[in-house]
Amino acid sequence: MTEEELKALDKEVKKRKRIASEWASQLHDLVEDRLPAAYEEIPAIAQSTFDACKAWAEANARLNAAQNP
Repeated sequence: MTEEELKALDKEVKKRKRIASEWASQLHDLVEDRLPAAYEEIPAIAQSTFDACKAWAEANARLNAAQNP
């Protein structure tokens, strides 16, 4: 993998981590501020948070594999 490809992958990992953090923040806000009244929002926000974290983990694993062949 070229240096340019590694930089692009590193940028992707950082972007996915930011997105996962934003979803985690929304989940936190739901728990702290809106429960129990907004309990119906739990599944959608939790799924989006899970998906974002999984996307980050997959991108991070690709980056680690590329950096440590």
